[in-house]
Amino acid sequence: MKKVIKELQPYIPEKPLEELKSEIGLKKLVRLSANENAYGTSPDVKKAVVNWAYNESNLYPDGDATELRGLISNKFNLDPKQIVFGVGLDEVIVMLSRVFLEPGDEELVSSPTFSEYALHAEIEEATVNKVPVLDNGGIDFDGMLKAITPKTKLVWICNPNNPTGTFETVADIEKFVSKVPKDTLVLVDEAYIDFVTASNATAMDLTKKYPNIVVMRTFSKAYGLANFRVGYAVFSKEVAEQVQKVRLPYNINSVAQVAATAAFKDTDFVQDVVERNAEERTEFEAYFDSKNIKHYQSQANFIFFEYPDADKLADYLLHNGYLIRTGLRPGWLRISVGKAEDNIAIQNLIDEYEKVEI
Repeated sequence: MKKVIKELQPYIPEKPLEELKSEIGLKKLVRLSANENAYGTSPDVKKAVVNWAYNESNLYPDGDATELRGLISNKFNLDPKQIVFGVGLDEVIVMLSRVFLEPGDEELVSSPTFSEYALHAEIEEATVNKVPVLDNGGIDFDGMLKAITPKTKLVWICNPNNPTGTFETVADIEKFVSKVPKDTLVLVDEAYIDFVTASNATAMDLTKKYPNIVVMRTFSKAYGLANFRVGYAVFSKEVAEQVQKVRLPYNINSVAQVAATAAFKDTDFVQDVVERNAEERTEFEAYFDSKNIKHYQSQANFIFFEYPDADKLADYLLHNGYLIRTGLRPGWLRISVGKAEDNIAIQNLIDEYEKVEI
């Protein structure tokens, strides 16, 4: 076994809800810790999956995800060969790390950000350098530029950033990319981009202008397909050809392709999800403001906030039926924006908790 594997701290998924409910003795437990879509999945997905040709189960799936590839390339005016699919963005992160990182290389990330960027760099025995976010939770682009060295192969920009929820404009990203060495790859993870209320939020068009930028998307969030595991990355065509070499054949199964295709076509469902999330997010942030609870301005489907004895509050919410995310930064918690009734219930619980503590 590689020495680095023995020393790794693995990503530990949460316990299944039913198991956790049984342990705590709860009849209801709402998970608001994993940034899942509170409004479920398009009904069109159910129809498509139920009507999938079951008699083709013995056959391998379409290894190119042809129909889905065509839909995505048409929407963003891309060459279909620019797209590489993965089993969720997790597999895309694995592919990028495998292709570009060698022992002794460096990777640059904002901090805090999604932990898997660093995890897979460590597996490839690369060094991970971290630049703290700004006071408002945004990415310190000047600090990132200063931290780039001749050994820096990959630079990760999560936008909106997980866990801060903060959003960077395309103009700021382009300004940054234009100053990055051409042999350093800038990876823009847009897992939560659909929740941004600003227009023209995506950096997708920059892939046509800069060969060293990659834009990544997932069907797990706004499309509500977390269980189906479908993600993709958009490269310059030349880089995509190299990454395709390490992609596992037939990695996206047929049912997942059918589900993603149906979800992608149902733009009304996604728009409804985005609007409802934005409304609830605004209400939740107004509540935090009224309580003088520090939080970053979110453009995602979650909010990152600071709270005294944060783990104690999280435990109180858990024992009252709401699971939120801890451990991302000392004294801070991340809560997914839920449905109106759950958001109100959580706010009432926080009020009750404070009365008990006082």
